[in-house]
Amino acid sequence: MSEKEKMMQKAIELSIKGSSEGKGGPFGAVVVKDGKIVGQGHNQVTSTNDPTAHAEVVAIRDACKNLGTFQLSDCELYTSCEPCPMCLGAIYWARPARVYYANTREDAAAVGFDDAFIYEEIPLPLSERKIEMIQLGREEAQKAFILWTEKENKVDY
Repeated sequence: MSEKEKMMQKAIELSIKGSSEGKGGPFGAVVVKDGKIVGQGHNQVTSTNDPTAHAEVVAIRDACKNLGTFQLSDCELYTSCEPCPMCLGAIYWARPARVYYANTREDAAAVGFDDAFIYEEIPLPLSERKIEMIQLGREEAQKAFILWTEKENKVDY
């Protein structure tokens, strides 16, 4: 078994462990740097009452904490399933070098985890989305952006 296959096997093991223990859905992920696992996680949505506690997000948070950084550009992510839209966003923010996945989003949909509606909602104009989007307080909120642009010692990301 190759090193990449071993890392994927660990992600799959986490997916089985988390779901069999009743922690959440059947998803697992590991973050790898220089051949070593630096972060790992399984879905914990139902056990933590946190809809953002998907395996990839949990693994990214763990890796960032362990490495003391918010960028994972020299890492790889192995996940037991093709990332959902939220996890995909988190992955792009974390910036790993690459992502390996096992199951597809179609496989996930077949067992009750269908994210198609989110993919359909994203390109819609705000006025046509199923969850009403109402702009409020923009003028006041702009103050934070102005302060940010003027801040000299900010950490860009």
